[in-house]
Amino acid sequence: YIVSSLQAYAKGERKHPTMRSVAGTLSEQDMADLAAFYEASGKSAAAAAAAAPVQAPAALKDRMAACVACHGPNFNAPIDPAYPRLAGQHADYLAVALRAYHTDGNAMVGRSNAVMRSQVMQEADGKKKMTFTLAEEKQVAAFIASLPGDLKVVPQSGRH
Repeated sequence: YIVSSLQAYAKGERKHPTMRSVAGTLSEQDMADLAAFYEASGKSAAAAAAAAPVQAPAALKDRMAACVACHGPNFNAPIDPAYPRLAGQHADYLAVALRAYHTDGNAMVGRSNAVMRSQVMQEADGKKKMTFTLAEEKQVAAFIASLPGDLKVVPQSGRH
């Protein structure tokens, strides 16, 4: 997933000026090395087991079916290794990522993955409509963040 994300930043499919400039300087081997490093240092079974999941809001469960189809029933076993494991990710990050798919046609911000965009934006009567309200996206993000997963925060030194 890290490699596919870095490739998307380098191509401009994921839009973030800093990430694009950084990813654009990396070779395929650099990307693979970064992915291997973060995979090796980013797992914690104890932290994942300690998480107490919240229940998905019943009103949103049916609309989350498409999410489960790609990211797995526990959001920790995607059907494709290029798809992210979401369980345990920070809720704020997840909410911002979902909102980024709302943005279309801006070279500096947003995300242009067509599959994800079609999940967060539906077309009805020739008009685009959000699948979830912003408040519902926050609820979805909080639910996914509460799930036990392989992700963990790795403290960094004070150097920048």
